Amino acid sequence: MTAGVGKAMRLKRVIDPKGVSVICALDHGMTSPTFLEPLSDIAARTAEAVRGGANVIMMSRGMVRIAEPAFSPTTSLALLLSASANPDGTRPAVVQVAEVEEAARLGADAVVLFTALGGDGEPGMIRTLAGVGRECASLGMPLIAEAEFPTTYASVEELTEQYGFEYLQRNVRLCAELGADIVKTNWPGGADEFGRLVEAANGVPVVLAGGSRLQDHQLLGRMEAAMAEGAVGCSVGRNIFMHASPEAITRALSRVIRERWTADKAAQALEDELSPGVGA
Repeated sequence: MTAGVGKAMRLKRVIDPKGVSVICALDHGMTSPTFLEPLSDIAARTAEAVRGGANVIMMSRGMVRIAEPAFSPTTSLALLLSASANPDGTRPAVVQVAEVEEAARLGADAVVLFTALGGDGEPGMIRTLAGVGRECASLGMPLIAEAEFPTTYASVEELTEQYGFEYLQRNVRLCAELGADIVKTNWPGGADEFGRLVEAANGVPVVLAGGSRLQDHQLLGRMEAAMAEGAVGCSVGRNIFMHASPEAITRALSRVIRERWTADKAAQALEDELSPGVGA
C-alpha cells in the first residue's frame, strides 16, 4: 500500500495537473558516441529548459549534483539508470549503471531505462527491465521505459527502414507488459503508426522522443500529431539543448502539448521570439 501511494504521488509530478509531461533529456553524456558541446554547461541547459516549461529533467546522478540548483520546486528528476557501451556501433550494448534505491535517495520522481531488443543482448535486456520493474513496484518509483530503436543517433527514416515499425510496436508492448508506468518511443514515420503504438501500450501513457535534430516546424508538427493520437507529452533532448534558444523551443513544445496550440501557431510564435527587434 505504501509503495503504491509513493508511486502515485511521484506520478502526479511527472505527469502534471493538466495530464501531460514535458520532459527534457539531458542525459546524452551517457549515451552519445561523441561529446555534445552544449552539455558542457549542464546547469545553464537545465535552467533554460525549466524556464521554457519542462516539468521533468532526465539526467544522470553525476550531473544532478551540478544542475540541482536550476530545478524549480516543482521540477521532477527522472534518473537515467543505463548507459551505452560501444555507442558508435549499430547496436550498442545497454549497461545498467544505477539502482532504483539510489534514485529514491536522490529525490527522483522516476527512473529511466533504455530498452533495446534483438540480437544476443535481448534476453539480458529483458531480465534487466523486469528486475527494474519489480524494484520500482517495491519502492514506489515510477518507471519510464525507453522503447526505442537500438540506436537513436540516426534519422527516424533510416531506423524505420532498418528495423521496421514492428520493432517499435513490439518494444512498446513489452515495456508495458513488464511494468513501465510511462513508455517513451520514437516517431514511427506517420501519425497513424504512432496511434498504433499508443494502442500497443494498452493504456500506459506514451511520450514521443525528439530523436535526431529536426527543423523546428517538423519537431512541433510531430508533437502535434502525437498528441492528437493519444500521447501525453514528449521527451526531447538534442532538439532542446542543441537549439539556438533551448528556452524558446521548450516553450514552443509546451504550448503544443499543454495548451494544444497548432504546430503552425507555435512555430510562428517561436520565430517571432527569436527574431531580432520583435517586440522592441
